[in-house]
Amino acid sequence: MPAGEKNILNRLYLIAGCMFVIAIAITVKLINIQFVEGEQYRDLAEKNTTRNFTIPANRGNVYADDGSLLATSVPKYDIRFDAVTVSSANFKENLVPLSKELSKLLGKPASHYQSLFRKARSNKNRYLLVAKNLGYSDYKKIKSFPLFRLGPYKGGIIVVQRTVREHPMGKIGERLVGNERRDQPGTYEVGIEGAFDKYLRGKQGTRLKQKIAKGQWKPVYDENEIEPQDGYDIISTIDVNIQDIAHHALLKQMEYYEAEHGSVIVMEVSTGEIKAVSNLGRTNSGTYYEKLNYAVGESHEPGSTFKVMALMAALEDKVIDTSTVVDTKQGTKRFYGRNINDSKRGGYGEISAARVLEVSSNIGIATIIDDHYAKDPKKFTDRLKSWHLDKKTGIRIKGEGTPMIPEPGHTKWSKNALPSMAYGYNLSLTPLQTLTFYNAIANNGILVKPRFIKEVRAYSQPVETFNSEVIEDRICSIETLKKIQDILLNIVKRGTGQSLYSEHFSMAGKTGTARTEYWLDGWDEDRKYISSFAGYFPAYNPKYSCIVVIHKPSTKKGYYGADVTGPVFKRIAQKIYTDSPRIAEVDNIEETDEVLDTDFENYYNRIQKNFSKVPNVAGMAGMDAVSLLENLGLKVEVAGNGTVKSQSVDAGEALKKGMQITLNLN
Repeated sequence: MPAGEKNILNRLYLIAGCMFVIAIAITVKLINIQFVEGEQYRDLAEKNTTRNFTIPANRGNVYADDGSLLATSVPKYDIRFDAVTVSSANFKENLVPLSKELSKLLGKPASHYQSLFRKARSNKNRYLLVAKNLGYSDYKKIKSFPLFRLGPYKGGIIVVQRTVREHPMGKIGERLVGNERRDQPGTYEVGIEGAFDKYLRGKQGTRLKQKIAKGQWKPVYDENEIEPQDGYDIISTIDVNIQDIAHHALLKQMEYYEAEHGSVIVMEVSTGEIKAVSNLGRTNSGTYYEKLNYAVGESHEPGSTFKVMALMAALEDKVIDTSTVVDTKQGTKRFYGRNINDSKRGGYGEISAARVLEVSSNIGIATIIDDHYAKDPKKFTDRLKSWHLDKKTGIRIKGEGTPMIPEPGHTKWSKNALPSMAYGYNLSLTPLQTLTFYNAIANNGILVKPRFIKEVRAYSQPVETFNSEVIEDRICSIETLKKIQDILLNIVKRGTGQSLYSEHFSMAGKTGTARTEYWLDGWDEDRKYISSFAGYFPAYNPKYSCIVVIHKPSTKKGYYGADVTGPVFKRIAQKIYTDSPRIAEVDNIEETDEVLDTDFENYYNRIQKNFSKVPNVAGMAGMDAVSLLENLGLKVEVAGNGTVKSQSVDAGEALKKGMQITLNLN
């Protein structure tokens, strides 16, 4: 065999051998894939074609006590545009009519949208934002517009749906209801939303889907599928009518006094149900909105509203009586090297302990407490603690401020601590904590826990009910309670709240004016105050208790509690009971009037007779006599008012229709 042919044959053998080796390798690999790595690749393939998707649960609604919506979840839609997927012919044909329709719906000129789409087309923008936060009806309209009606591939429309939380009442009560964190969508930490999130959020579900095209997935049956469980609904104690009244009453006063921030709480006396909470803070532009939950979270020196607690302690410990005479000097008195002053120039002189509270004498209340507790201050602080004033109310809403009642050994204790505490300094309470105590006074001594929620429901069926919770059956003796109730009534009648008094509507409460940031030692015109008013209404058999706190009103316009916060309290009370349709009802509808019944009976008996002669109507009510005679066909003239004294045609004359008769009434 020639050498050349032998070389060719050897090459063929080599190639055949290599191919044989490769075939063996491929066979081994296939066997390995089939029996060793097959399961791994099958799992990978399945993962690329099927996936478990999370199905979010619908968040429950928050309702007012009458069923009005305070918070609910609604779908919102963002419309985007893929400028690449649309053909040139479709783009040119539909650009102008699409822009015109968008202009009609969204308000911008059609030229704006033409320019926007052309720019997106030239830049090959596949995710152009066209409209944001659309409701369902507007979303349906846009889907029917030229070009977009062709669908996502031919028309380029991209719809992004999301669920957002809305508050039908707007900004009113927003901080109480609560909202989601902007930096963590779906996370609720404040207000009712945060406190009862475990009920509202529901449970997410999962569903298996199979990939059928780019970006498209089809649900497939899976025995492990989990359906989402919608959140429960929350029925709050909030009364939307009272909430609206409280909000606008506070806002009006805040705007007039150019205050920094303020809050209002209205509580139902017998149950502790919170009927309204308004919190307003000032923006840099001078407007007000629900900034922070000051009513629940802000602990501060209460000032003169605390004098009620101080005097109650002295009365309950029987170290004084309301008639005990207290020397308030001439408006200034020195306690342990520091002067305490009264607002009245020249002072009040010697007055009763009851009058001390009525005129809100700092010197008077400081003297009472210092004289009787200086040797044993813990007796005083223990009395305050027995009323739970050193503890949070324990509401579920997060962020409740911590009260501070110092006692000997505390870092804030000094010789001046006791007289300072007597008139509301050197301690701190939140508005809600202060109101809870005043509510107990209105509730005949029963201390109830504030309550924001009535019930948790699922599909209108109760899941959990929250009843009133009594903290103390009786905070003090009936004797002490009656004395304090009388004083609170007299504060409005003849004390610091006298400007609020109305003989047509009774209220009871205490004004408060506390200086804040006093440690800065500014000039008089730079002083800042906290004005407050706490009380209840009506004064007898009270239905609601209320506290109003306004921080840093303009001192040029006023800062005393009676001027700044008292009118808000009065406005709320009057509107609830006079302007509100809530009380459009008549009591004792079955009650009878004997005189009225007798008159009607006499009139009824007379008109049943068949008259042929003129009747004697002397002594009858004028209205009844006129009715009787006119029904008999007579023409009646009346002179005077009241009952019939005499008649111009004598009784017994023949009755003729059209006859003229004059009745003299007296």
